[in-house]
Amino acid sequence: MRKNNEVVFTPQQEENHEMVGNFRHFKDSIWWPVVKSLPRSTAVLLFPVMLIIGAFAYTRTLDTHRMFSGASSSKSAQSTTPYGTSPFTVSIRKPIAPLNCTAYNLTGTCPTNLQDHQNSPATATCPDYFRWIHEDLRPWARTGITQDMVERAKQTANFRLIILKGRAYLETYSRPYQTRDVFSIWGILQLLRRYPGKIPDLELMFDCEDWPVVLADRYNGPNVEQPPPLFRYCGNDATLDIVFPDWSFWGWAEINIKPWHILLGELKEGTTRIPWLNREPYAYWKGNPAVAQTRQDLIKCNVSENQDWNARLFAQDWFRESQEGFNKSDLPSQCTYRYKVYIEGSAWSVSQKYILSCDSTTLLVKPKYYDFFTRGLIPVHHYWPIKDDDKCRSIKFAVDWGNNHKQRAHQIGKVASDFIQEEVKMDYVYDYMFHLLNSYAKLFRYKPSISANATELCVESMVCEAEGSVKKFMMESLVKVPANTDPCTMPVPFDPPTLYATLQRKESSIQQVESWEKSYWDNQTITS
Repeated sequence: MRKNNEVVFTPQQEENHEMVGNFRHFKDSIWWPVVKSLPRSTAVLLFPVMLIIGAFAYTRTLDTHRMFSGASSSKSAQSTTPYGTSPFTVSIRKPIAPLNCTAYNLTGTCPTNLQDHQNSPATATCPDYFRWIHEDLRPWARTGITQDMVERAKQTANFRLIILKGRAYLETYSRPYQTRDVFSIWGILQLLRRYPGKIPDLELMFDCEDWPVVLADRYNGPNVEQPPPLFRYCGNDATLDIVFPDWSFWGWAEINIKPWHILLGELKEGTTRIPWLNREPYAYWKGNPAVAQTRQDLIKCNVSENQDWNARLFAQDWFRESQEGFNKSDLPSQCTYRYKVYIEGSAWSVSQKYILSCDSTTLLVKPKYYDFFTRGLIPVHHYWPIKDDDKCRSIKFAVDWGNNHKQRAHQIGKVASDFIQEEVKMDYVYDYMFHLLNSYAKLFRYKPSISANATELCVESMVCEAEGSVKKFMMESLVKVPANTDPCTMPVPFDPPTLYATLQRKESSIQQVESWEKSYWDNQTITS
């Protein structure tokens, strides 16, 4: 039968599609006596022909059955399959037309091959961190979003993106560092391909720089204007910037970091190379210390002739790496230590998801910023908190504690790795984008239109002109087939008591670790 544009077979029908089942039904047909009476050599030649004719006839019968079952779909939906089992479902998805750079280069016109797609209902609830979408949009929940608010976000934006009837239009103001804007825009185009016809009309301003700039204090009190809605990769407690997945989920071409759906599988394999207990019993970090004072402070915790803080820290020279083919910066090969340090750079760092996915216990230096998923992390459950103003002693205690509580320390690393693999996989990255943009568009108090300087954008206009790693990563992250189910179901917003309890739990966990750490160092002083 056909249900929601899908062909549905019961387990009994599924079994009949197997070769043995087809042969059994063939023996019961009128053709069997004829074949049986023929000479053996003739029968051997004739038998495959009979099977083909029988398969054709069965297909016609199945088509007829589908036609009639469609007329009585409401009745069929209420019926049950034999033995109380669920039907076996085969999804029918129409692939998106392949890229045609030859046609695009001739016309310079984006194709019109994206059509509305009928999905099956969602079966999964979104991860709990999706609830922060409601909080990020709360500043406009009462007033809605006006055109004036959006225009005021232009002051620091790198680009304006407009979506009308499922098509994208871009107005560029300034280029950010490297290809951040390119892959962010590419990611949104893939969202339109994954859920064609399901992203409402909207326009947004996007700032690709590290630091959030919409200060909350400026928009508190009576008689103040509403804040401008500005999208970026991270936020903090003092700002109102709307947090969006960063560009590296589709690839970071300049440092050879692959698209996330590929890298995630490689990281999972990397965690199996050395069992946790067999890894180096130290805290590992590798990165660029020059970008922030806090990282330069971290480097001081490295092992020396006079002191061992249980840390093994390495400065990353990206220029040299690029010259040597990035042979020493392969992320799946860095899961060799029991503990890995995460520390912010000039602001938040994209490295956090790579570190958390390594199955090592993450030692997370107290952050000032968050991205779209990290507000779902819980101290001592997903990571071990490290003091920002006393890093070396804090790391020393964390590693000693972990080596004395190996099972618990490994469990923290395992929970974080599972969280990244299961709740930050690419399906959920797209679903987060989907729900954020849909919730954002519902707040509009005006009808978006194409600005005077905007040009239409499509995958052809981007990939056909791309070269090298940029083109490679675009092709690897290209959505080729629409999703066969609706996005996950959004969890309910926080109510004030639940939000308070969530924040209080995190704070209490950090305070507990600080208490253990204080006792540890007090005992060291007494012993010495």
